[in-house]
Amino acid sequence: MASPVQAVEEIVVQLGPVQVPLQVSDLETAATTDQVPPGLRPYGPLLTPAVRQTLRRPLSLDPQMSDRIVADLLGSDNGQQLLELLAEVAPGLTPADLQVAIQSAAQPPGGLSLLGILQNLPAEKLTLRAGSLLTLLTQFGLSQREQLAHSDVLKQTLSDETMAGVMPFNPAAAGSTEPRVWSQALVDPSRSGYGQDQRTIPIDIYYSRNSQGPLVLLSHGFGADRDFLAYLGNHLASHGLTVVSIEHPGSNVKALAEAEGAILPASEFIDRPLDVHLVLDYLQELNEAAITDRRRFNLDEVTLVGHSLGGYTGLALAGAPLDLDALNQFCQALTPNALSPADWLQCAATDLALPPTGLTDDRITQLVIMNPIIGQLFGAEGLSQVEVPTLILTGTEDGVTPSGDQQLRPFDQLSGPRALIAVIGGTHLSVGDPDNLNPALTEIPFMPELPIDETEQLRTYLKGTLLSFVMQQTPQRRRYKPFLTATYAQQFSTEALPLRYSDHLPDSIAHWLWMGEAMEQYLSPPLESVASLLHLGLIGLQYDVDRFRRKAIAHMPFRDRRFQPISFGHPYPAPSMALDVALHGLHPTHE
Repeated sequence: MASPVQAVEEIVVQLGPVQVPLQVSDLETAATTDQVPPGLRPYGPLLTPAVRQTLRRPLSLDPQMSDRIVADLLGSDNGQQLLELLAEVAPGLTPADLQVAIQSAAQPPGGLSLLGILQNLPAEKLTLRAGSLLTLLTQFGLSQREQLAHSDVLKQTLSDETMAGVMPFNPAAAGSTEPRVWSQALVDPSRSGYGQDQRTIPIDIYYSRNSQGPLVLLSHGFGADRDFLAYLGNHLASHGLTVVSIEHPGSNVKALAEAEGAILPASEFIDRPLDVHLVLDYLQELNEAAITDRRRFNLDEVTLVGHSLGGYTGLALAGAPLDLDALNQFCQALTPNALSPADWLQCAATDLALPPTGLTDDRITQLVIMNPIIGQLFGAEGLSQVEVPTLILTGTEDGVTPSGDQQLRPFDQLSGPRALIAVIGGTHLSVGDPDNLNPALTEIPFMPELPIDETEQLRTYLKGTLLSFVMQQTPQRRRYKPFLTATYAQQFSTEALPLRYSDHLPDSIAHWLWMGEAMEQYLSPPLESVASLLHLGLIGLQYDVDRFRRKAIAHMPFRDRRFQPISFGHPYPAPSMALDVALHGLHPTHE
């Protein structure tokens, strides 16, 4: 499409009879310089560095990709709801206008930005209804505040206490063997799509000269590829393990850029587990064809490591059945201003036709799922059928798969052994290989990612933790057990990214999740967010008071053997003594 003949020059914020004009040129000046034009001086406190950065930050998005995103948005039911919401905010803005603006703004060399979209809207004036805009921004702000409060509470409630002692060795250090990589492309002629008569699954096999022990599978997330966790593949292979990284052709970066139709087709929720079936069958064939070593690939002990949509893949393979009835009810009740990207992606599965044989593969014996998409895909009961040991990683500031709905709530539904890694302040791509990460993905407005140097310690920690988790299936399990503890996590905590490890959720967090489910039936999304914020605030206050009490007791002069400290679990001493203590403080003469 050609660029519009005219572009928006003025934004009018309308509140009843009052109209406040803002010049787009003033916004451009404020975004690109340190100056605040006279027309924006009344709003100077609102023009924070973050707001200016959001206005001007370019997103290196291929124009063809932006076309597909807009087309998918306009063609979906949820997209229509979102457009209806935008129509309430900006009544003069049509879907066609939005499409033209995004297509024009995405053209090189500038790259897509919010300011660029405003400059390419085909109208001289854009009117925004202040009431509807405030409702939208309030809901977004409440969601952000809730996530920050939730992050603080997790930091407080999950133990950061460390035990004295020296770790026996360092599992995060590279092993003694040189890893090698063997690339293959497997073909499944029974499945087609994306302009091909058959589905082709690329894989990378990481191995060493003396590979042995459990097998590890890597499953990437939506819009990534088999190199997303390459650093883990190399590390595990250097310790003698065999690792197979699988690329899912219907939801990799190439499909996102080139394929026609929906960004994430419903069939991908079936095809991904089938990809893993195919890979395991292929490895079994290699074992059977081997002349000397028929256990080259250990299919009796298989750990699947999945990120994002790869986390869903692992759970489906480990026995969690899809619950399409629950998913449909959830998706029909969604409100556009409460959506997260994970909600959009999981709702793509509502048109799915389930295979009669199911998706479970008994060869999967352990799971590591990082920032997984779970939501309502398995309903309220499906995850209870997952009995294999499972390690879940959650980032508390994940803008794609929010931790509460996508990881914490599902955590207690698992029936097998489980543990949780909480990355306080972690984002969706924090675990990715920096050498194979598209920089544009770290710059999406409203879904901020951390700089690579801030996540380095996290990746080092994951090398040691994942190796130790995989080795729990071997006779060396006790040797590696000390690295699956809060103590080991604390060694890699930084001020930017504190790390927590636990095999259970604190009671306060479990109660908060339960209350959230109960409130969904009675409160609107904004009121639900407010109630959740208050609940989280009370939890935080409770822990602050408890911490203060423990510090106060620790500093009390209890050293005199004649004095026994008062136990809060037993009856208080005589009232006169209690009053004396309250008025004059504790003293060795008080017995």
